Amino acid sequence: MALRGVASVARRNSADLWFRNVRTFVTTVHLCRRVPPLGPMPNEDIDVSSLESLEKYRSFTRYFRAAEEAQNQPAWWKSYRSYRDAADPEHGAERVDIGLPYRVSNRRKEVKERSQVMKNNKRSVELERAARLRTLKVSLDRVQDTWEKTSGPFHVQRIADHYGVFRDLFADAYFLPQVTLRICYGRDGAARVHHGNRLTPSQAASPPEVSFDAEPGSLWTLLLTSPDEHLQETRAEYVHWLVGNVPGAAVQEGEELFHYLPPFPARGTGFQRFVYVLFKQEGLVDFQEEVRPSPCLSLQERTFRTLDFYRKHQDRMTPAGLAFFQSQWDESVTDTFHGVLCMKEPVFEFIRPPVYHPPQVKYPHGQPLRYLDRYRDGREHTYGIY
Repeated sequence: MALRGVASVARRNSADLWFRNVRTFVTTVHLCRRVPPLGPMPNEDIDVSSLESLEKYRSFTRYFRAAEEAQNQPAWWKSYRSYRDAADPEHGAERVDIGLPYRVSNRRKEVKERSQVMKNNKRSVELERAARLRTLKVSLDRVQDTWEKTSGPFHVQRIADHYGVFRDLFADAYFLPQVTLRICYGRDGAARVHHGNRLTPSQAASPPEVSFDAEPGSLWTLLLTSPDEHLQETRAEYVHWLVGNVPGAAVQEGEELFHYLPPFPARGTGFQRFVYVLFKQEGLVDFQEEVRPSPCLSLQERTFRTLDFYRKHQDRMTPAGLAFFQSQWDESVTDTFHGVLCMKEPVFEFIRPPVYHPPQVKYPHGQPLRYLDRYRDGREHTYGIY
């Protein structure tokens, strides 16, 4: 009996060994049939065992050039960008600059002037004493003027891109706002339009005071539009103010095509953008097709598209300035709808969906003590009191 048991165990072990060998062979064959990788992995050709034999760059400039060449070479592991561009054709499209040409200043001259100013400041005894006693005062107006003439336009352009102003007004085009717009609401000018700050419709109820630096004899066009305010169309706008053929910086002497209409963001729509765009004209422009009788209180006639307006007059005008603010509903919007536009006020409500809870677990682990409260039916419970 013992010999029979030993023989049966030996046969069973040999069968198991044969099955394991066959399974290993099949797995090996299956792995060999796998598709090879698309190409070599990065740094695969480097022999890690002998790093001393690698080429020495001897300077950071040579290394930087070699790294740039290696980065620009196409590689299969970077194919995600091609798949993304194929799925979104507009992603890789180049944007068009439609603004005024930017004059690049002489960098060497700027550095020389700055170093001279620093030397003069170091030699000044009064500045040294004021800095030591912490009584030195810096003129904010001078700082603002320096910012507007140097890096201010580039900062404004980045902010406008962040808020999607160029995308919603000019599609794939953009411009560098080289002319600074100074727009103040109210008699004392306390409510000023910057680049995305918040103003209430009550503050912007009346036309603002607009000023900018303009050459004598130049002509301009000032536009106030809202890409978020239209009640029926997604890509349409409402023009709130349009003044053309402005001589110099005298906006009040220009040709008013659309009289000023205060902002009226509908209730429940949140914050909306109101954008001022300043165009520089190359001469007198005929705006007979854009003129509306004053007062123009029809929202259908005020339906507007900045891109179409620019395409129509792009040979005679160029965008040069930009400023915008955000506003949301307040009590003055109701008066604007009822008293000015003579229409019912639209109100938008957000229907909040019910709170989602995952399926209840019979034995919850790591959950708080009030875990079962989220699964109650909402009715008042007696908790054993009858």
